[in-house]
Amino acid sequence: MSITHKHTNSLIHETSPYLLQHAHNPVNWYPWNEETLLKAKQEDKLILISIGYSACHWCHVMEHESFEDEQAAQLMNDHFICIKVDREERPDVDQIYMLAVQLMTGRGGWPLNCIALPDGRPIYGGTYFPKQQWMNVLLNIADVYQNDREKAIEYATRLTEGVRLSELVKVKESMEEFSAETLHQSYLNWKNRFDNIEGGPDGAPKFPLPNNYLFLLRYAFSFSNIKEEVLEHVNRTLTKMAYGGIYDQIGGGFSRYSVDRYWKVPHFEKMLYDNAQLVSLYSEAFQATKNPLYKEVVFETLAFVERELTSADGGFYSALDADSEGVEGKYYVWQQDELKDVLKENYKIFADYYNVNEKGWWEHNNYILLRNESDEVVAKKHSTSVDNLKSIIEALKVCLLKQRETRVRPGLDNKLLTSWNALMLKAYVDAAKAFDESKFLNTAIKNLDFIFANAVIDGNQLSHLIGKKGNGFLEDYSFLMEALIALYESTFDEKYLFKANDLMKYCIEHFQDNDSGMFYFTSNEDKALISRKMELSDNVIPASNSSIAKSLFLLGHHLENESYLAMSKKMLNNILDQIESYGAGYSNWAMLLLNFTQPFYEIAIVGKSFHEKRKSFNQIYLPNVIMAGCETKSNLPLLLNRGEKGETLIYVCTNKTCNKPVSNVNEALQQLK
Repeated sequence: MSITHKHTNSLIHETSPYLLQHAHNPVNWYPWNEETLLKAKQEDKLILISIGYSACHWCHVMEHESFEDEQAAQLMNDHFICIKVDREERPDVDQIYMLAVQLMTGRGGWPLNCIALPDGRPIYGGTYFPKQQWMNVLLNIADVYQNDREKAIEYATRLTEGVRLSELVKVKESMEEFSAETLHQSYLNWKNRFDNIEGGPDGAPKFPLPNNYLFLLRYAFSFSNIKEEVLEHVNRTLTKMAYGGIYDQIGGGFSRYSVDRYWKVPHFEKMLYDNAQLVSLYSEAFQATKNPLYKEVVFETLAFVERELTSADGGFYSALDADSEGVEGKYYVWQQDELKDVLKENYKIFADYYNVNEKGWWEHNNYILLRNESDEVVAKKHSTSVDNLKSIIEALKVCLLKQRETRVRPGLDNKLLTSWNALMLKAYVDAAKAFDESKFLNTAIKNLDFIFANAVIDGNQLSHLIGKKGNGFLEDYSFLMEALIALYESTFDEKYLFKANDLMKYCIEHFQDNDSGMFYFTSNEDKALISRKMELSDNVIPASNSSIAKSLFLLGHHLENESYLAMSKKMLNNILDQIESYGAGYSNWAMLLLNFTQPFYEIAIVGKSFHEKRKSFNQIYLPNVIMAGCETKSNLPLLLNRGEKGETLIYVCTNKTCNKPVSNVNEALQQLK
C-alpha cells in the first residue's frame, strides 16, 4: 500500500537515511550542493544549515517539535534557504559550522543549527532549540538581516576569520629534540582527570575514546616504573566498560557513550567507528594482559557487527539508531516480568549476574543489564563452578537475544563510509592477529575487496561514500592506509604495502600543505568552503593528521624512505606542545612520540616457516615493532638479500643496526630487550 504524504521536499532524491527522514517535513529542505548555494545568492536569502545524523536522538526530537510543525516550517521557508546536512556524509561542512558554533557559544553538538549569509559565512548558531525559542531566534535573525545588514556582515566577517584561525598550525622554525619527558609530563597532567573508581575520565558523560587507552596501554609497557599504576587504570576502565550498560550484554557491541559516570545508562545509538576502535583496543589489551574478558568482548562485538552491521557483499553499515518505536533504548532494556517469563527457573541466577535489581533499575520499570562482579564471585555465591556459570549465562543470552529480535528494531543507517569501513577492516585484522582467527582475516580481506571495487574513483582517488562519486576526505585515505599496513603485517602480501604507499603519494600531492607539512582535510580538487581546515586534535576518532603521520612513520621504516620519516617528524614537531598540555586530546600523536623516543624495532622473517614464526610473535604484546616476511626473496628493503636456503631466519634491527640473525623466536625476543 502506497503512503500519501502531505509534504515532499528536495531531500526525496537523496540516499542518506538521515536526509530521507526529513524528506516529508513541511520545511522546504535542500541538500548541500552548488545549486542550493547559488539559489541563496540569487534570492539574497540567509542560509539555515541544520546538521545531524540518523542515530542522533535529539536530532529526532527537534525534527518532531519544530521541523514537522507547520508554523515553524512556514517561518523557516519564508526567510531562509534551508539546508539539511548529514554530518557523516559531509564531515567537512560539519567541521566548519561546528567550529563557528563553538566560537559563538563555547559548546557544540548535534543537532547543529547554524544561520549563515547567502555566501555561507556564519552569523548565528546553536544546538538543540525548543520550538518557541527556535521561532524567536529565526524572527530575530531575519529582522537583523533585513534592517541592520551591515551589522550582520561585520559579525560574519569576524566570525569567519575566527574559524579560519582556529586550530591554525604554528610552523616551528627549528626541530625540537624529542624526549620522553614530554610524555611523562603529559601523563602527570592527564591523570589528575582520571576516575580511579569507575575508570575513564572523571565526570559525565563518558565517551570510550579508544585511542586514549591504546596510548596508555603502550605507555605502561614502555616504562617499567609507572607500568603498574597506568595499567591498573587501563584495566579498570576496560573492565568497567565491558561490565557496564554501555556494552550490550546480550548482543555484544558498544553504545556511543554513557550519560553517567558509572558506564550504566548509555546513549543507546551504536556507531560503527566506536565498535571498530574498541575491537582494536580490546584485542591489543588481550595481547598485553591475556584477560579472557577482553577476548569475550571482541568476539561478541564482532558477532554483533556481522549480524547487524554487515552487508551481503562485505561492506559495513554506519550505525543503529538509539530509538525504536520513538522511545530511546526500548529495544535494549528489560522488565522483570518479561525476564521471568522467558528465563523461568534460571531467572534468579541471571538477575544476580546482570543486576536486575536496584543497581540495574533505570526508569518506567525498565532495567539495564550490567555487571559488577566477576564470574568467580558470582559462581561462588551460587555454589557452582565458573565453567558451569558461564555455560548457563551463555545459553540464557542466546535465549534472550532470540526474544529481543521479536521486538521492533532500531533504525539502521545503511550508509557505507570508506573511513569507517577502514577502521572496522583494521579491527578485524587486529582481532585476527591477537586471536589467530582466520575467519576474522578473511572478513577483513573481503571488506578491502569491497572498498577497492566500490570506493576507488580513478587510480588512487577514493570516494567518501562507498558506491557514490565524490572526492574522499583525508580520513578515508589515512584510515585505509593504516588498515593496509596492518593487513600486510598479518599476511606478508606485499600488494597491501604497495597500495598504502600509492595512497600516501596521492595524499602528499593533493592534501599536504607545503609550508607546515600538515595535511588539509579536503583535497585540492574539492570545491572550496569558507575555510580549508586541518584536523589536528584526536577525538572519538583520531585526527586524520595524527593517523597519516603514523603511517608516514611506518611506511618510512618498511620502505626505508627517509623523506616519509622526516615528514612524520615535522608534523609531530608542530604538535609537541599540545601533547604535553592535553594528552587526552592528542593521544594518537603521543603514540607516535613513543615510537620516536623509545626503541623501535624491525623484525624480518625469511624462510619456509615465515608465517608460523609471525604467528608466534603475534602471541606477544609488541607495540614497538613492525614485521616483514617472505619465503625466499623480496625487493622490500627489510627483506632484501636475506635468508639462507633450508633455514628460516629472524632478523631484529633497530636504528639502522641489525643483530645476528636467529632461528628461534625466543632468541629474537631477547634481542628486543
